[in-house]
Amino acid sequence: MSAITCFIRYELDPAQREAFRAYAQAWGRIIPRLGGRLLGYWLPWEGTNDEAWGLVGFDSLAAYEAYRVRLKADAEAQANFAFAQSQRFIRREERTFCEDVQP
Repeated sequence: MSAITCFIRYELDPAQREAFRAYAQAWGRIIPRLGGRLLGYWLPWEGTNDEAWGLVGFDSLAAYEAYRVRLKADAEAQANFAFAQSQRFIRREERTFCEDVQP
């Protein structure tokens, strides 16, 4: 189980849902390779149509920081970021770091 979870909230252009799906699917390959534990990405099914979420787990904040260094240096990650910027399907992105609560 992860000690720290990065909860990412995305505000999307609802007309570009499939572009976000491709973006999220690419992270499914990239994140684990770079040391994160991808818990998943979610697109809206019903209701609000401009919000999506991603959750990535790490053992610690230090592990997240090391992951960020690898992320910035990785060609596939940079290409995925560039894809999102060029297509402009993400209007806003918020990150919140959560601590796991053990029973």
